[in-house]
Amino acid sequence: MFDEVDTPAVLIDLDVAEANIDRYQAHCDAHGLRLRPHIKTHKLPMLARRQIAAGAIGITCQKVSEAEAMISEGGIDDVLITYNILGPAKLARLRTLAGRVPLSVVTDSAAAAEGLSAAFVDAPTPLRVLVECDTGAERCGVTTPEAAADLASRIAALPGLQFAGLMTYPPAGREREVQDWLARAKAAVEARGLPVSVISSGGTPGMWQAQDVPAATEYRIGTYVYNDRSVQARGLCTWEDCALSVLATVVSVPAPDRAIIDAGSKVLTSDLLGLEGYGHVLGRPDIRITALSEEHGTLRAGRIGLTVGERVRIVPNHACVVTNMLDRVELVRGAHHQQTAPVTARGQVW
Repeated sequence: MFDEVDTPAVLIDLDVAEANIDRYQAHCDAHGLRLRPHIKTHKLPMLARRQIAAGAIGITCQKVSEAEAMISEGGIDDVLITYNILGPAKLARLRTLAGRVPLSVVTDSAAAAEGLSAAFVDAPTPLRVLVECDTGAERCGVTTPEAAADLASRIAALPGLQFAGLMTYPPAGREREVQDWLARAKAAVEARGLPVSVISSGGTPGMWQAQDVPAATEYRIGTYVYNDRSVQARGLCTWEDCALSVLATVVSVPAPDRAIIDAGSKVLTSDLLGLEGYGHVLGRPDIRITALSEEHGTLRAGRIGLTVGERVRIVPNHACVVTNMLDRVELVRGAHHQQTAPVTARGQVW
């Protein structure tokens, strides 16, 4: 299958990706949630446009350079950047970007907010800024509702900025705690006389429970467009719902229980995400991917049953990182190869 495609290659089944987009958009529509998908998973303007055509209100980017890539080639006109933006070079680019499209950012410190203010002090339109809140995932974010209100007040007082709301990356499975945290933060901010127009939550692990945090007005989600082994392991999708796979060639069969493929850590990544092994070989659940070096992947089974030159398809542990490994992906529909596409936002980490 796909003999015309050289390996290792990343295959994107557009039929599956589009079905994933439509399925989750329908879920959000049914529960009155505005959907703002995260493009870090696919990094492809064509899929961002498809998500918006299905009903998404805009996109989420993690870095300024991701937003630049999506806006330049994607025609996207509503962007939220969910990362603290620091330093004169990034702030100058952010200012330029804000002159092109409606843009919102987040921060969890007065220091970062003051940097944003300095960059936008004479901007014709204030920059919309959300306070990032740590509701239990222990990544970035202020750690108490009172701290959220304090920072909201500081943002509102700074020239060039407009306080726009709250944002969180919540811990999956703790929706009741997240709801309580956000409700208290919203009340604390409103007690300062500030409206909270947006409360942005998100994450694929809690995707089907998004409606259980009614304080949230929008939901950000990335991996759902492709799914991967980690999502399947959580019971959130089936293998048939996995749109991204790695096509690899067996380059050596040095033992009856072992084969080597041409996809190593430079393609499959070393992410484990709590799993054993580095991916799932479609059609061969007995095979384990036990080790990766840069260019070699080690497959093991009681009887490997593979021959040199044979090809396998692998659902990786973490699709988002695999997308960023190669300059291009192969777009397919079922068994039919459609075209090769550049990964527009690949490597955009600034």
